[in-house]
Amino acid sequence: MHDATPLIATIVGGLVLAFIFGAIANRIRLPVIAGYLVAGVVAGPFTPGYVADAHIAQELADLGVILLMFGVGLHFSLKDLLAVKSISIPGAAVQMGVATGLGMLLGWALGWPVAQGFVFGLALSVASTVVLLRAMEERRLLDSDRGRIAVGWLIVEDLAMVLALVLLPALAGFLGEGKGDTPGMGELVQTVAITIGKVVLFVAVMLIIGKRAIPWMLQAVSGTGSRELFRLAVLAIALGVAFGAAHLFDVSFELGAFFAGMMMGESKLSQQAAEETLPLRDAFAVLFFVSIGMLFNPHVLVQHPWLVLAACLIIIVGKSVAAFAIVRMFGRPTKTALTIATSLAQIGEFSFILAGLGVSLGLLSEEARDILLAAAIVSILVNPLLFVALDKWVAKHDSDAPDEHPDMRGHTVLVGYGRVGRRVFSELRATGAPILVIETDEDAVRELREQGTADVVIGNAAAAPVLAEANLAAARALIVAVPDPFEAGQVVRAARALRADLPIVARAHSEECVNHLAGLGASEVVYGEQELAHSMFEACRQKPAATGGH
Repeated sequence: MHDATPLIATIVGGLVLAFIFGAIANRIRLPVIAGYLVAGVVAGPFTPGYVADAHIAQELADLGVILLMFGVGLHFSLKDLLAVKSISIPGAAVQMGVATGLGMLLGWALGWPVAQGFVFGLALSVASTVVLLRAMEERRLLDSDRGRIAVGWLIVEDLAMVLALVLLPALAGFLGEGKGDTPGMGELVQTVAITIGKVVLFVAVMLIIGKRAIPWMLQAVSGTGSRELFRLAVLAIALGVAFGAAHLFDVSFELGAFFAGMMMGESKLSQQAAEETLPLRDAFAVLFFVSIGMLFNPHVLVQHPWLVLAACLIIIVGKSVAAFAIVRMFGRPTKTALTIATSLAQIGEFSFILAGLGVSLGLLSEEARDILLAAAIVSILVNPLLFVALDKWVAKHDSDAPDEHPDMRGHTVLVGYGRVGRRVFSELRATGAPILVIETDEDAVRELREQGTADVVIGNAAAAPVLAEANLAAARALIVAVPDPFEAGQVVRAARALRADLPIVARAHSEECVNHLAGLGASEVVYGEQELAHSMFEACRQKPAATGGH
């Protein structure tokens, strides 16, 4: 038997350990991310036993970030980006300034050089793409106003980090510290101008050429009728544009992938492209968290517990308070401000890249880097818990949503107002029966309230308090129209626990999903392909047979 290559060993070890510890975390009701991070610690060099290749793990994690940002770009348009620029640009700039200042203040208190405090604070100021987007996707917030602001904020931070990574070597010499050569002010200004020029050129190329070429290419490949070739084309465009952006224009992989997705989003096939890349996105996102866990040295918690705590407070409290205040100053609702604040209360991949560069330039000590990594791990572990608290607060205090619907009787509860949900809603409305819709997307909720034809509850229907608002005890039926089988299963299970005799209808995409939902308590599961086959058969059967003639 051949020895496993480092690549195969890292992928297999990472995924197997992530599954084991993720399942344990889920079993004891912790976020599964905690399990993935523990898997990384187990596979890392600071614990005995199996040690994965850290370099390969990091590259696999980079692939995950690229695919994730590509997926976000698919659902994002330039119009969405420009719509939030008035809050995302100044908001991100001020929030990053506050966090950097707090980091420098901590460095000053510890007697660190100014440059070290600056790099440390800057690394604390930028949020993790993967953590933020996973939290938004789980709550289906990416297409909401809150989600658009968060993504716009993230893009501004990404651009700022691109500039910082290019300028840091020059800054090391300019400050007279570290290992960089001392440049003049003119050289520094020239470096800034060239970097900004490359970013502007990349954006121009994508808007002028990419906006036309990418949808055309996708349409051409779709015309071949090969699903395999279509899937390959989507991945080739995502990874190719990201790689080209980094090597030709010196922008980040993440930014390149985001614009590739945004240009592909102009195609009518964007939804299919998103579905084709989803399994790979999920798998590599898991490896991202494993790679972070591998960097963690548990000894730093013993050696510098108070410094780790101070860094965590800057990330979780300092950044959040700054973001909350900024969003509220722009007149946005408290719910939006809390969502943005919670989203940014963590740090991740760019912080590690910046810290590594700082150490190589002599601007950041290894001790400061270890403190930064420990604080990042803690913030990523705490962030899902903050979102749980936010969900509970929104469910309890959201002034836009009625607190309860005790007077409704004989109503149908519809969970999900997406492509299928809208069609179900239209059919229900035609009957004149009362309808109550549970939805998380703010735009969909706004549309329903403007119509005034249904009661609406904002929130995740899998949560018992949200279902309680729907007054299932007096409901005629529950229709679960969300596409994700796991989310649908949680809703079915929660509803069945509240009322044993409630008729529950759910949708499924496979026979496995049918069995899964039926086992959790669904009264009837509609299997898309089965219904399609039945309709085609009925249409054929009802047509009179053509008779041959001479």
